[in-house]
Amino acid sequence: MSDAFDNLLRASLITAHDESNAFDAVVPPIVQTSLFTFSDYDEMVATYRGEKQRPVYSRGLNPTVRVFEDMLARLEGADDALAFASGMAAISSTVLSFVEPGDRIVAVRHLYPDAFRFFETVLKRMRVEVIYVDGRDEEAVAKALPGAKLLYLESPTSWVMDAHDVGALAALAKQHSVLSVIDNSWATPVFQRPLTLGVDLVLHSASKYLGGHSDVVAGVVAGPKALIERIRTETLPYLGGKLSPFDAWLLVRGLRTLPIRMKAHEASALEIAHRLQALDIVEKVCHPALNNALPPGLHGTSGLFSFIFKDQINIRSFCDHLTLFKLGVSWGGHESLIVPGDVVANQKAPPSFAAAFGVDPLSVRLHVGLEGTEALWSDVQAAIAAARTK
Repeated sequence: MSDAFDNLLRASLITAHDESNAFDAVVPPIVQTSLFTFSDYDEMVATYRGEKQRPVYSRGLNPTVRVFEDMLARLEGADDALAFASGMAAISSTVLSFVEPGDRIVAVRHLYPDAFRFFETVLKRMRVEVIYVDGRDEEAVAKALPGAKLLYLESPTSWVMDAHDVGALAALAKQHSVLSVIDNSWATPVFQRPLTLGVDLVLHSASKYLGGHSDVVAGVVAGPKALIERIRTETLPYLGGKLSPFDAWLLVRGLRTLPIRMKAHEASALEIAHRLQALDIVEKVCHPALNNALPPGLHGTSGLFSFIFKDQINIRSFCDHLTLFKLGVSWGGHESLIVPGDVVANQKAPPSFAAAFGVDPLSVRLHVGLEGTEALWSDVQAAIAAARTK
């Protein structure tokens, strides 16, 4: 990330005095209300006709939620953004706004497991076909795109960390008049801005790095005004996955420190990845920055990566001997987390993401938090020593 962009990023997030805030508050107040009244009949009529834009009901528009949406839109370089009660609400509402029965979606392999399950359950019942391709194979993507309605991207992917040339894939989609959508939760706008690379819509699980404190579940989509308005009018009101004012307020708080937190996650995770790569008990480390492998458009990395042990390890023992790394799903908060691949491989949640794409039972996914590199590395070393089987 360049110094110029870093300064611009921080200036857009941190404002000591925002005159739009009620009472000149440094922190935007929480507008905790379900509805808003009108001053007179004419104002109500004008609003319902679409001649005037103003809050009516918090399922559709709320001032605190709007503060978060505006901040995220600026970060992604988007015209507009729309917030949801979860990342899956953002994904499902976005996809359902643009596909119809009989359509086909091209998606990258190893995408977020619940996005895969949504495609394989709800969309399958709607007779929407989803085919999965290796996003690193641009020839395979180009071959799959003709006749598709949507290209669904995630880079890097959230288990094996496959990183793609997002700009090249977006260009292929445009050649075939296919709408492109990307999940940018891993890199955040700090390290990747997909809209500037030609992608049409960018999604986030805001529960991850955007919130950053593991105390909110939320999602958001950003992009051109016309596309966001279509989602706002065609799916959000009826699927009802609206974001609450309090959760939006937590996200605004989290965004203030996003650039600083991302740099800390990046530095600590990359150092631990390098050290794991040097161990004789580790078969492979899946981190997109190793061996100078970052694709164009990805300017940094986060705290999430995975690695695969050789067979001289007892995975159960390794997990149970960790003290700072906790067994837990999700990622993006201040705490360090671990998910073992054998648990994912045996998960009773059909359709099976692990079966579809193959998750090595000796793999481990780490989210490296903010506890400090040396303390976390000592934790990993001690657990490996206790879990060696040979």
